[in-house]
This record gives sequence, C-alpha cells and structure tokens, in this order.
Amino acid sequence: MVKKWKSLLVLMCLIWTIFGMFTFWQVGYQYIGKSYFDSENFQHEIDNFTAELGPLVINVPNAEDLKDKIEVTQSEIEEHRNYYGTLGQQIDNIKAQYEQRIQEAVDANATELKAKLEAERDNKIKDITTNFEDDEHVRKKILAGEEALIDQYIKAAQGEAKNFKKAYDYWSYELTNSETGKTYRAGNISESSAYKIKYTERNPLYVGNISENLRDTFYRTENYVNVDNLYETAEYTGVLTISKKAVQSLGVMQDYSRFHRNQYTFFFVWLTSIVTAIFAWRGRKDLLQTVKGMKEQEILNKARFDFQVILVLITGLMYLIASQVVFESIEYTYDYNYQHNYVRYILDVAFKIAVLVIIGSAFFVQLIWLYTRVDTLKKLEENVKSSYLWSLGDSITDLFINRSIALHSIVMLAAAFFGGGSLVATMIGAGVGGFAVLVLGICMFIGFPAMIVFLSRMGYLNRIMKDTKDMAEGRLNRDVKVKGKSPLAGHAENLNHLREGVRTSMHEQAKSERLKTELITNVSHDLRTPLTSIITYTDLLKKPNITEEERQQYIHILDKKSERLKVLIEDLFEVSKMASGNIELHRSRVDLTQLIQQAVGEHKEDLTQSQLDLRMTMPHDPIFAYVDGQKWWRLIDNLIVNVLKYALEGTRVYVTLKRTADGDAEFTVKNVAKYEISEDAEELFERFKRADASRHTEGSGLGLAIAQSIVDLHGARMSIDVDGDLFKVIVRISAI
Repeated sequence: MVKKWKSLLVLMCLIWTIFGMFTFWQVGYQYIGKSYFDSENFQHEIDNFTAELGPLVINVPNAEDLKDKIEVTQSEIEEHRNYYGTLGQQIDNIKAQYEQRIQEAVDANATELKAKLEAERDNKIKDITTNFEDDEHVRKKILAGEEALIDQYIKAAQGEAKNFKKAYDYWSYELTNSETGKTYRAGNISESSAYKIKYTERNPLYVGNISENLRDTFYRTENYVNVDNLYETAEYTGVLTISKKAVQSLGVMQDYSRFHRNQYTFFFVWLTSIVTAIFAWRGRKDLLQTVKGMKEQEILNKARFDFQVILVLITGLMYLIASQVVFESIEYTYDYNYQHNYVRYILDVAFKIAVLVIIGSAFFVQLIWLYTRVDTLKKLEENVKSSYLWSLGDSITDLFINRSIALHSIVMLAAAFFGGGSLVATMIGAGVGGFAVLVLGICMFIGFPAMIVFLSRMGYLNRIMKDTKDMAEGRLNRDVKVKGKSPLAGHAENLNHLREGVRTSMHEQAKSERLKTELITNVSHDLRTPLTSIITYTDLLKKPNITEEERQQYIHILDKKSERLKVLIEDLFEVSKMASGNIELHRSRVDLTQLIQQAVGEHKEDLTQSQLDLRMTMPHDPIFAYVDGQKWWRLIDNLIVNVLKYALEGTRVYVTLKRTADGDAEFTVKNVAKYEISEDAEELFERFKRADASRHTEGSGLGLAIAQSIVDLHGARMSIDVDGDLFKVIVRISAI
C-alpha cells in the first residue's frame, strides 16, 4: 500500500515537472532575468506614449501652418477633374440623375419643383464644365477640401490630447525643444523614480507633429491631404520618468503588479518542478513496476492496438488542454476575475491543477501500458497486424487483386456446390435419404439455373469492363451495350452518359484552347498594329531634315494611333472588370423606350453616312426596368456601333423594343452582315472576336463581349441568331 502511494506521488511529480517545462517554454524568456520595464508590454507602452506625446502635447501643429504647406499639383487637379469620368460622361450622369425626378415633377404638375430641379441640374453641369475649363477653379475646390480636413484633424487632436493626458498621468517629463529652446513639463521628475529615460543631444527624442492614431482623418472624402508633406519631426532633450509613488498607486499600473506576481509564481513553479524532476527520476522504476502490475492493463490489452493508440492520443490532447488552462489561470485570470478575492483565486487554480493531475495521470498510465504492449519489435508487428486499420487495409487490397472476374466466380460457385455435395453425401451416409433428395433437387432446379444466370452476368460485367478500358484509352466512338434493367445495365447506361460527357468536355477543351490561342493572336495583332505605327512615326520624327508640315502630319498620326491604343487597353480592362464581377451597378427605374431612342438617335447621322436605312419599332407606352442607366446606354451604343462596322451598305437596320408575353422587355437589333459569318455565332461574344476575320475594321473586338458582360451583371439574357447573312441580337430583361 505504501508503495502504491509512493508511485502516485512520483506520478504527480512527473506531471508537475512536465507542466513546469511547458510554462518555461511558453513564458520563460519573458520573466528570466527581466523586470517589468524590460517586458514587451511596457516597451509597447513606451512606444505608444512617445509616439503620441509629440503631436498631442509638446509638438502640436498649428492649423494655419499646416494649411500653408498644402500643395495642389497638376496631377491632383486632373484626378479631381476626371474622378467621375470625362466631361461628357459626367454631364450625362447628372442629366440621368435628374431626368426621372424632373419627369415626375412634370407628371405631378409641380412647376416650382420642376424649375428648382432644372436649376439645380444646370448649376451642377455648369460647375462640372468649369472644372474642365479652369484649373484655378479646381485648385480652389481641392484646397478648400484639404483645409477642411486639417480643421477636422486639429479638432480631433484637441479631444485626443485630453484622453492622452488622462491615460498617461503617471508619466513625468521635462523635455526641451533643441531648436526653439522651449521646455515642456509634466509631473515631478525629482521624485524617486521606478523608471527613467534620459535624452541627450547625441541621443535625442524624435517626435512628429501628426498623430498616427488620427491619420485616417486626412482620408475621409474624395479629397485627401498628403500627410508626408505636412509631417515634421523635432528633437527634444530631457527626462521621462515614472515615480515609485505612481507605480504603487492603486489602478495606475496594474500590469506592473501583475508582472511581478506572475514572475514570482512562475519562479516557484520552475523551482519546484526541478525538485519534483529529481524525485520523479529516482522513483521511476517503482512507478513503472506499479503501473505494469495494475489489473486494468489486462482489460485494455484485449482491445485492438489502434483503439488503445487513439485513446492515448485523446487523453494526451486533454492533458495538453488542461496544461494550457492552468497556465492561463496563472498568467491572466487573477486580474480580470479575482482582483479582490485572492483566496478564491487560489482555490480556482488548485482545482484546475487537481484536474490536470487526474488527466495527466490517466495519460501517463496509458502511455506506460502502450509502451509495455509494444516494447519489442516482434510485439509491435503482431499488434499492428491485428489492428482494425491493418484488417481494413487487407480488405481494400483485395479489391485490386489482378485476376479475372470469371475465374473468381467459377471458383466461388465450385466451392459452394462442393460444400453442398459434401452435405448431401454426409446426409445419405447418415441414412437421411429424403432430405438429401430434396437438397439435390434444389441444386438441380435452382442452383444450376442460378449459376448460368450468374455466369452470364459475369460475362456482361467483363464486357462492360472491356468497354470501360477502351474509354479510358480514348476510344469513345462506341456505346456500352445496355442489356435489361439490372444494376449492371444501369451502370452501362451511366458509362454511356459519362462517355458523352467526356466527348463534350474534350470538344469544349479543344474549343477553349482554340479560342485562347485566337485571343492571344488577336490581342497581339490589335495592340501591335498601332504600336508599330507609333514606333515608325517616332523614328521619322527623329530625322532632322523633315519639314514642319511633315512633322505635324506625323504628330497627328501618332496622336490618332495613341488614342487607338488607349481605347483598346481601356476596353480590355473594362471587359475584364465586368467579367470578374468587380464592378458596382447603380440601378434605378429607367424608361427603356426613351433610353433606346436617345442612344440610337445619337447614331442616326452615322447610319445615314454608312448608307444604312434605320427602321425603329418602339411601343407607345414606356417600358420600365431597374438597370444602371449608364451601363445600359453603353450596351445599346455597342450594339449600334457593331451595326455601323459590319452591316452591309444600302440595307435596312431594324431596332425593335417590345414587351413579351412573359412580361420581359425584349430589345432586338437586326441587320444584314457585310462579311460572311461562318463561325459559331456564340463565339462572337468572345473577347477580340470580329466578324471580319481579316480584321480590317476599326474597333477593339470587345463590343459584344462588353455588351454580354453588362447583360450578365444585370441578370438579363442576350443571344445571337445568324440566318445566312441576317445577323440578329436579342436582349431580354425583366420589366417592371
């Protein structure tokens, strides 16, 4: 009995030793040979204090000084000017914003409201137009916005300074500006200090004039202030201290007392764990002998080996969690839960340590039992081979035996009939003739037909496997034969579906590779063409003997080609953004009838010059839909531009809008193609795809791709029909 108690004590010492090692690994570097003022928490506090002391207390910037440093560059003017798009786009956007509201005012006979809205709209348009005409106008707007942000910062800094002084009132300092000689004081630096930092001319304190915590104040509107232009640092010499009196004050530096309390506690844990390690090492043999002699080990040894391994792993995980819980109770819990009840804190930690000892005891006892079970290589091999996982591995391996299914089936049936024949022979020898005849009859009239059916099914299975192998090797031109309604027939039907899926996938993959190759080729061609012209005419401009007229001509061509290159790149970026869904829609209630009439009307002159006869069919009543008016305008514009490029001269172009029986709005554009469309019509939605394979027409080849992306973003539908040279695009969207 005494030996068992001694072994239990050794086990508890082992658990405490492991816990001491665990805590030393966790926080030993924080407490060994260090004071609170060397800790990471205090160093972080110093960094925060010195970083905010300057901009909030001793180096507070003046609003007028900051405003004088503002510089509005030409690039900022251009960015502000084009923030919402080009002049035309911004004006169109303003008109679209007010169009519906003005129409509602007209419908309600609200004359004053209509006049007010029109005046408001015109003033905004006038302001936008002035933005594009007068740099100084824009400069003043930017300057006013940035000055307002500076005022916001100064106001926020004043409020933050009050909180800063209250939060760090235990710091004392006397700091002198090296440049101005002005001295700033707080507290009494002559008091006995617990911590002191001296700053000299060789090692001064550098403080800024902009608070890091308030930097976001400069980025709260579309205008922003470049903080780097405002940021200045100043050098200070002097002293920063924390007095012992402040340290001892209740609630001023809780981290200080917590650090020392934890330091003493962990020192105690580590010293006692060294003592318990010595005791555990000396009593290890008694512990092993006692644990090996426990009767419970025999019960656990009857279980499979992998079950015992899993049990040890689970217990070990619980032991690790319990160690973490006890560690956190010592490190953190007291401050938050037991500040005025130290006895309760001790009892709580003691209870958790007791749980740790119980779980740890279960873990180490099971670990010793597991070691005893496999302490030799032979025992390990025997236990592994008798485990559940090994048996499961054997079963899975059987699935991959390289034998003919027919051979296995015949052997299995032969064994079954041999066993039945032996049973019959035994019964006949025992004189049970009537029952033997019955068994023989069952074998004759049931067994043999079942064997024939079974062998037939196995033959069918072999055929399915042969066809499957052919499919795996790429021969997809023949269906797997479906016989009857058995599970094998269902499997054969599924294989046929799979074959069709593979063929379709291969076709789509080949199509995808072809389109990818064409995309790269077309992008290269369309980008290289203007780039080549730019390079050529740039070289020509370098020649000194060209005339001024030739120079102007070359510059005109360069400008045209550069604009062409810019359009290509912008269209490519736009269609990429739309395809990825990385674009925001601003939906509103839009009259599609009016929108289409206006969008198409802008191209009437172009259609006439292209010798195209426009025929529009619009409903008498408006058809409304929730769409992004600007994006939908782009969709209609792209479709009409597509007509201008590829419609045959002297033919009619039909533009139709109607409400379908399903309640959708259907927009249709029909024309006769100038070029033969011999490809899959759906491929025209691909990027850089054109109807003219020779690519002689202007354009990026992205018109229909952008249109399709706009349709997809709205959850609408777009399709292309080609009947000979008749080209028709149909767009459908849910109407209100």
